[in-house]
Amino acid sequence: MFQSFLKNYFKSLYERTMTEAYSLASENIISSLKEGGACLDCGANTGYWFEQLASKIGLTKELYYGIEWNKECVKEAQKKHLNIQQGDLNKTLPFENDKFTCIFGLSVLEHLLNGCHFLGECHRALKPGGSLIILTPNISTYFTAFLILAGRMPSSGPHPDSNALVQSEEIYKVSSTNLVWDTESDTPVHRHLIVFSFLVLEKYLKLLGFSRVRGYGFGLYPLPNILQPLAEKIDPWHCHQMVFIAKK
Repeated sequence: MFQSFLKNYFKSLYERTMTEAYSLASENIISSLKEGGACLDCGANTGYWFEQLASKIGLTKELYYGIEWNKECVKEAQKKHLNIQQGDLNKTLPFENDKFTCIFGLSVLEHLLNGCHFLGECHRALKPGGSLIILTPNISTYFTAFLILAGRMPSSGPHPDSNALVQSEEIYKVSSTNLVWDTESDTPVHRHLIVFSFLVLEKYLKLLGFSRVRGYGFGLYPLPNILQPLAEKIDPWHCHQMVFIAKK
């Protein structure tokens, strides 16, 4: 019974964490595009973010670009006449320098093998004054430290290439129970490969030449939800999820 309570407790923390993190990221994407300009959606799926931006700020299809490596998702997006192409974010972005006013990748960075290369490509493809918005889990959390000391693997990853192991009790998961793991597929969507810490990601964005880097943390586990807003401001460095907004 206690184990069931504990899992439900952490799932409620996770749900609130993701809601708040996505809300902040969304606000900044919208804000960066209010004056116009093209955007690049990294990990575009079938174009969910275009629909959101079109309804909220009137973004046109001509100003929306996306990259998605799942071919079936790309087919669905292209049926809607969206400019989403199949591509690998580990490789060079197929766009010229200084093209985009905003580039965003939400829950994408942790799925890449070459995350540093990707961030460098984002800097290259952004216009001066343009914004990069990243949402990604943080490897450096008290929750992760506790799991490691207990002999478990971090819930945020990296994840092994075995569905059976990922679904076992060796990895304490706080994500949705509806998640269908595809760890062993050729194009895994949910597998985390490299997970940054807050301080390392902040430092690397500055090393790349971003002039203004702001980082926010969400979900300082195991504190209850009522204490989270204050705790996140006091210690964003050890929160479960992080949002970074960086200006070129």
